[in-house]
Amino acid sequence: MPARPELVRPDDVAIAAAARRALSALAAVFKALGKGEHTLNFAVEQTNDALVSGRADVSVGTAPERLAVLDEDDFAALCTLVTFALEGSTVRRAVLVATTAAEPSPRACGWTVRGGWLHPMDTAELQLAVRPCPGFPNVHREVYSAPVLPQNADTDEEYPHG
Repeated sequence: MPARPELVRPDDVAIAAAARRALSALAAVFKALGKGEHTLNFAVEQTNDALVSGRADVSVGTAPERLAVLDEDDFAALCTLVTFALEGSTVRRAVLVATTAAEPSPRACGWTVRGGWLHPMDTAELQLAVRPCPGFPNVHREVYSAPVLPQNADTDEEYPHG
């Protein structure tokens, strides 16, 4: 018997609905973060106890509106993780932390996945999440409350997982 339970692949309809929500959610994140250089870190705990993470560096501009990604493969992997986290059937917990380059120190906010959408993360929990690991450079991040991300009304009824 395997040490971890196996993941059961969600059906194509659920994945397609989650992919649409993922694109909407990421667009809302970029709008909320605004102009600047941002690093998105996404951590997922799967139902088979595996931990998966992704990271993407993006630059958001406002005049004209633009999104530039540093590495397209990293961004595609992050989008895939967000999709499966929002679909929910193979994920126990997922967190997105956005760090914005700012002076005198970077700023960070975060969202957790609940009910098929990204919801603002508790700032005390976020403070623990951005604390440097032993042996890594001690970069202080100013932690702030993430804004609530608006959901598109037409996608609200598309997802059964919560």
